[in-house]
Amino acid sequence: MAVEPALLVIADIGGYTRFMRLHRLSLAHSQDITGRLLEAIVDAAEPLRLVEIEGDAAFLYLPHGTGDAATALALAMHRAFHARQAWMVGHNMCSCDACRQAGNLRVKFVAHAGEVATQTIRDRTKIVGVDVITAHRMLKNTVPVPEYILMSQPVYERSDPGIRARAVAIEQELEGLGQTTTHFVDLAGIALALPPTEPPTTAGRLHETMGVLLRGLPATFGSRRRPVSPLDTEVR
Repeated sequence: MAVEPALLVIADIGGYTRFMRLHRLSLAHSQDITGRLLEAIVDAAEPLRLVEIEGDAAFLYLPHGTGDAATALALAMHRAFHARQAWMVGHNMCSCDACRQAGNLRVKFVAHAGEVATQTIRDRTKIVGVDVITAHRMLKNTVPVPEYILMSQPVYERSDPGIRARAVAIEQELEGLGQTTTHFVDLAGIALALPPTEPPTTAGRLHETMGVLLRGLPATFGSRRRPVSPLDTEVR
């Protein structure tokens, strides 16, 4: 089991818990929506590697990475999330609760740099260590804005001076780890512009709506099977 320095990033979709409380049809569609948004995040995360999908979050890491890349990567993933979200909202005509509320979903990021131990079994890579725990503990915080990048001290110190100037320090009590200084940046002030999109056509809207309905059928009618997602593979 090798130990190496790494940059750890978790992209967490906000609003997912509300989705999961909806009735069965909406639940099926919420799973489809969040799954496709996570796919967009992961696709934009290069060179970060996907370790695991954790419900509403993507856990990624960059071997030998440091904090200097964290903000640029988070901004790219944030842009991809909202571009995919805008496209789906504009094309989907389903009127269930989940589909109507898809535009309310938000994404936040935590970034930490430290040391991890890696272990690969049958092409599945796991990473463990105190710094992995630290990154996950950072998700439980008191940041007062819906979309942000929350950085640990090592990431903050390696960030661009412009980002450090915008960052707000916040003391966090991380369970089992004690008092920790973190820094957050409100994504509302630094988000990248979304790519231009063409107005949806009737055919495009029908195709998207039918796709959501068909992919949700197994969960809607109680089947334990679900469509295979590219995210079922833990490591890219």
